[in-house]
Amino acid sequence: MSRKDRAIQLKHVNKSFGELSVLQDINVAINEGEFIVIIGKSGCGKSTLLRILSGLERTDSGHVLQSNDEVIGINKHARMMFQDPRLLPWLTVKENIAIGLHEENNQAEKSAWALSEVGLAERENEWPSVLSGGQQQRVALARALATDPSLLLLDEPLGALDALTRYEMQSLIENLWMKNEWTTVLVTHDVAEAVMLADRVILLEDGYVAMDLDIPLARPRVATDKRFIELQNTLLNRLITTNEKITTDEHIQLEKEVI
Repeated sequence: MSRKDRAIQLKHVNKSFGELSVLQDINVAINEGEFIVIIGKSGCGKSTLLRILSGLERTDSGHVLQSNDEVIGINKHARMMFQDPRLLPWLTVKENIAIGLHEENNQAEKSAWALSEVGLAERENEWPSVLSGGQQQRVALARALATDPSLLLLDEPLGALDALTRYEMQSLIENLWMKNEWTTVLVTHDVAEAVMLADRVILLEDGYVAMDLDIPLARPRVATDKRFIELQNTLLNRLITTNEKITTDEHIQLEKEVI
């Protein structure tokens, strides 16, 4: 399958929780091997969309297709990484990685490969509690990579890291993606991170796709480049406009309630 083939398609996807409509008529196509970043204000449906792609959440209506086959239930081709590394403290590093490998014959080999990919081969027998936050996230990333997924889903995995560690993890994720060509979808609040990593940035607003922006920059990228700054400002300006609209709408609603 070439990069031009549609690896993943969301067609008229809708999702509500009770009376709260979170996603509305989402139509997105993601190419094989593409790096997509989803941004938007809190509560706009970013994480819900990621969970739908993984099969952890069902749509109310619409379809999710991967390689033209409809995804029903858990997407066996996808692996997900969260902001919290979610490592089991009573298992060693390599045992945490092996969780997703079940009883495969080459379990030890795959665990060792994944740890090597994230630069922690020498820490395989240690407990998660002795690792730094960044190292724990590297283990979580290795656990996701060990099964060699075709779809890697990242739900703000760098949000709790300090600036330097976050930059190092961005570089690691980008290098691994370029090397292995997984289709990758990242959720983040960081616009600079979105422009640094994405082939395309999708902005969600009130449950809709408000913007689908190509990032046609060569890699590796430099945040001080003129075009980088222009693309970042395009996204920031749209987000600021969105927030101003929300604030205005809230004031109008409050005035109505007072009246």
